[in-house]
Amino acid sequence: MLSHDVQSPKPASRRRFWVRVLLTITSALAMGWACGAAMRADARLSEPPGFFRGMLHGAIMPAAWPVLMIGHDQDIYASRNSGRTYKLGYSMGVNLSGLVFFGWLFLTASSVRALAQRRKPQ
Repeated sequence: MLSHDVQSPKPASRRRFWVRVLLTITSALAMGWACGAAMRADARLSEPPGFFRGMLHGAIMPAAWPVLMIGHDQDIYASRNSGRTYKLGYSMGVNLSGLVFFGWLFLTASSVRALAQRRKPQ
């Protein structure tokens, strides 16, 4: 069994962690609210959404998740749309949004691992 000195996190780093958590939650709720407002504004347009507006709807759909979790019913898909082109754009927007989010998450996790490896005593 290896014995390593385990240091408790400093109060400043713990505080910084909770500030980040609160900022993340606040920004997620704000983005979800903004997405809902964008969908409501888009629904008032006379022309049904096509490929590019479908991409926009798909890209903002994951941001609606926190608002849906707190119980606010929000539109995430235009029921009156142009058909196949809207659906293709929507699915492309969801996939690109997922690529950006999970790519960022992967890069963040790997940078945290790299930082932990550098701090590990030899």
